Amino acid sequence: MSFQAHVSAAKAGVDALSNVLAIEEGPHGVRSNVIAPGPIADTEGMDRLSAKGEVKSNIHGGPAGRMGTVSDIGNATVFLFSDAASYITGQVIAVDGGSWHQQGGGVLPYPQSVLDPASMAHLIKPRL
Repeated sequence: MSFQAHVSAAKAGVDALSNVLAIEEGPHGVRSNVIAPGPIADTEGMDRLSAKGEVKSNIHGGPAGRMGTVSDIGNATVFLFSDAASYITGQVIAVDGGSWHQQGGGVLPYPQSVLDPASMAHLIKPRL
C-alpha cells in the first residue's frame, strides 16, 4: 500500500523476529506466531486508512463480504493460545476475510495517489 513504507518495514521486522523465536525457543516449548489483521471495523487503523466520507457499507473487507471485528482477532488469538494450535509455530496468520488474495486493494486510487498526492487530499482524513 502506498505511503506505508514505515509500517511495512515494522511488520516485516515483527514477522522475522517471530520466525527466529520459533526456531530458537521452540526446543524450550515456546511457540511464536503473528496475527496479521485485515480491515477491522471501528479501529484507529481503519479510521486513518479509509478515505474521508467513505460509507462503511462500501468497504466490504474482501471475499468474506464484510469488515472484520475486534472479536475476529480475539478469536484467532484464543485459538493460537489453545491446545488446538499446539503444533503451529513460526506462522503469520492472516485474519483478513481473504483480502490478502486481492493484492493491491488500497483505499486510495493507484497510481494517481502516488503520482499526484495533492489531488487526493480531499480523501485523506487529517491527523490530530
